[in-house]
Amino acid sequence: MSLAIPLTYNLRSLRVRWSSTVVAVLGIAGTVGVFVAMLALAKGFKATLVSSGSPRNAIVSRAGSTSELMSAVSVDHLNIIQDAPGVERGASGPLVSPETVVIAAFPLRATGTDANVQVRGVSPTALQVRDNVKIVSGRMFQPGLNELVIGRYVAGTYTGLDLGNTVKFGGGTWRVVGVFDAGGSAFDSEIWADAKVVRDVYKRPPGNSSSVTVRLTSPQALGQFKDALTSDPRLTVQVDREIEYYDKQSRTLTRLILVLGTMVGVVMGVGAVFGALNTMYSAVAERSREIATMRALGFGAGSVVSSFVFEALCIALVGGVLGCLAVLPLNGLTTGTMNWQTFSHMAFAFRVTPALLAGGVIFALLMGIVGGVPPAFRAARARVAVALREL
Repeated sequence: MSLAIPLTYNLRSLRVRWSSTVVAVLGIAGTVGVFVAMLALAKGFKATLVSSGSPRNAIVSRAGSTSELMSAVSVDHLNIIQDAPGVERGASGPLVSPETVVIAAFPLRATGTDANVQVRGVSPTALQVRDNVKIVSGRMFQPGLNELVIGRYVAGTYTGLDLGNTVKFGGGTWRVVGVFDAGGSAFDSEIWADAKVVRDVYKRPPGNSSSVTVRLTSPQALGQFKDALTSDPRLTVQVDREIEYYDKQSRTLTRLILVLGTMVGVVMGVGAVFGALNTMYSAVAERSREIATMRALGFGAGSVVSSFVFEALCIALVGGVLGCLAVLPLNGLTTGTMNWQTFSHMAFAFRVTPALLAGGVIFALLMGIVGGVPPAFRAARARVAVALREL
């Protein structure tokens, strides 16, 4: 049984060769930082959309439509939907919100270029159906008037959409009377107004809506509600749990960000691995006589391999931790992008989760193994007699 090389030997070696060690550490830290940041971007986008839905809500849209912009629900269908089993009822009747969704262009504060904002015409029951939405400044719009309430991200993102301002879009003149907080969901990037006024201004058929959001008596009532609507020959609609609907809305862009993030991570990872290989090969070349001496003292080839792999893993671990620490300040940082499903700009925040950080450290350790194993085997295969003759 061969002796194990003391770990302190490797730690001292890293300290002595600090310049090459720092270069390798920074290469791995940069790779891990970019990789985790891209994943945090995708996770934040998905979480923002999914948090828009409630397990108690169902969204009814035209069969085959992929977004509310491409959907239409007639007033006749609405009457059938609100009488379906499983619909929660309040003091004023069924908690059903027929909503009309359009888009309007406003200049971004950051660039001055126009970006689309999703304008949602909602019914008076909207705040009961979506109990996570609260008016935090001003007041709710009055039905029948050209008044707007805006999500809490809207005023900071677009020029002119401040509380109390008057704006023009869609052929109408509107006044911003309130700001709502939707808990960081996609609604915080929307403008809400009275559904009937939105339909009139945008010349939409009276009574028709883009979708209908329904408050269910319980999350378990979805099956009964869905079966009643999809089996009714008078209807051509699809029914989704609201959370699942918004999850589907997030998939296209989330998949794109993940693919781009993986490609960037792989390319940078290859560079970081070469940096680790260079550092470890240099260490092996500089310590050939040390290695030969240890072999002569009884340390076996396996001990040498383990020792150098441990050294590479130390470099990778420090780099991985530094990379994770570097992206931590991004957590909660708000940014925005175009949601290709709705063709509108949406603000969302980076989400740096413990699982992403753990993944970043594991990614770093994998780079350490790939960059450390070949030099370790070279060190183990070194000819002891030749190296000792150089002493």
